[in-house]
Amino acid sequence: MPNITQEILAERVRIARLAADLTQDELAQALGLPRTAIVQLESGNRAISTLELARIAEQCARSISSFFEEETEESDALVTILRATDELENKDEWKAELAKYVTIFREGVSLQKYLDAPLSSGPPEYKQPSPSRVMEAVDQGSKVAQQERLRLNLGMNPIPDMADLINSQGIWASGAKLLDAVSGLFMRHSSIGLGILVNFTHPRARKRFSYAHEYAHALMDRSLRASVSVTAKRSDLHEVRANAFAADFLMPSGGVNAFLESRGKSGPNVESQTVYDAGIDEGTDSNVRGQRRALARAKMVTFEDLVALARHFGVSYIAAAYRLKSLSIVNELEFENLKSKESIAEELTKILDGFGNEGPEKNSKPDREIVSQVLHLAMEAFRREKISEGKLRDIAKLLDFPGRTLIHMAKSI
Repeated sequence: MPNITQEILAERVRIARLAADLTQDELAQALGLPRTAIVQLESGNRAISTLELARIAEQCARSISSFFEEETEESDALVTILRATDELENKDEWKAELAKYVTIFREGVSLQKYLDAPLSSGPPEYKQPSPSRVMEAVDQGSKVAQQERLRLNLGMNPIPDMADLINSQGIWASGAKLLDAVSGLFMRHSSIGLGILVNFTHPRARKRFSYAHEYAHALMDRSLRASVSVTAKRSDLHEVRANAFAADFLMPSGGVNAFLESRGKSGPNVESQTVYDAGIDEGTDSNVRGQRRALARAKMVTFEDLVALARHFGVSYIAAAYRLKSLSIVNELEFENLKSKESIAEELTKILDGFGNEGPEKNSKPDREIVSQVLHLAMEAFRREKISEGKLRDIAKLLDFPGRTLIHMAKSI
């Protein structure tokens, strides 16, 4: 344990009190001491007993061991985070929550030291120049997402759990009850290492995106001590870069195209094939060619396709729509049409998942995946006028799916 003088300990007590947003009067009352005792204690003129330090640690939501850390910085981790949110109102509502998780992260580091476990420095840092325009930010985020997927050997597959992936890279990650305006935050401090919190009250798909967004900050913005993601900062180019990373990391272009191809919704409207004939002399052009024009409506991406795509990659319906637009798979008119179907898409998602955006899968059924597959085929066949409304109703009954709802959805495509 390092040699901590009375003056150093007094300063750390003062920083801990400020981080917990306690006045000297409030701390004194909690300890049953006069305010002058706290003044003397923080000035280094009064020794601190072990019992007093334990009670101070409890009031400041931190461990006793944190007062004796070998490394120290200009400010406490919690102070650093709060300084990054100076523009937010009602910060008192979440100070206790932030203090709780900073303490948990710090205790985790202490336990690793007790167990002689190797302390991870986190994933590699992708140093990028600060973007000066939107497309530069987008290109940087997409490039790093592809490099990180390659490093993690993820291929084009969906990521099962973003929090687990982040934790596996030596970053503390958790959901927390943050302010409504805050989707997540990234922090870096010598006492905790790297940490990520996302808003626990947000829908599941949004939380996955927020985890990926904050992971981008851990990869590219590690020079920052804290970064808080709020709606008001969405035009900030570092936030744009993190969003581009999250979109590409969660929904790689190759995976999106492969999924749509499996549904016959990808590729050119005119398919052309040339069959090579080894018996033809070089320089001649007599190989056999074939051409087939796909029906325009057959290639159209519907809201049901988008629901399936969003569920496959674990993102929101809107996030999936924006991803298709960014990949130029749908044009502006098609994008707006898909956006207009958001409410009916959410209804379909809830039925297929067996639950809403929150809570466990209480009502899910073991055959829901085959139900999803057959529903897609039924709605697509109805859209192309291959089956009747009566047949659609029969299929709904077979799948134990609300008949009126299925007909309504099929007609809405």
